[in-house]
Amino acid sequence: MQTLYGTEVGHRTAEDMLVETTARIDGADGRAFVKDLVFGTLEFADESDALIGPLLEGWTLERLPTIDRIVLRMGVFELRHRTETPTPVVINEAVELAKKFSTEDSGRFVNGVLSRAARGA
Repeated sequence: MQTLYGTEVGHRTAEDMLVETTARIDGADGRAFVKDLVFGTLEFADESDALIGPLLEGWTLERLPTIDRIVLRMGVFELRHRTETPTPVVINEAVELAKKFSTEDSGRFVNGVLSRAARGA
């Protein structure tokens, strides 16, 4: 999430942000997972946005807090393209990130949107 946040808000390249992020991760598997998640989330952002948009009920992606938007995109990417990760795990991790780094209501909001996205994925 930090890498994606840095690319969106800090206007840095994903590659530059990944150098910093992956330096703090032990193990090649962990670093590979983070790279796949970052590049996949960026590559499929339009597809994720198309799925998320109709589920927002009165909101637009642009009006969402930046962290919520990033977490939803990551979650949808994982649900659709990293199917080896169980759906409840994807949703739970996204909810925990939203609760920790975004607004008071973000956890419930992310849970609702990703749960509906999972049913439609």
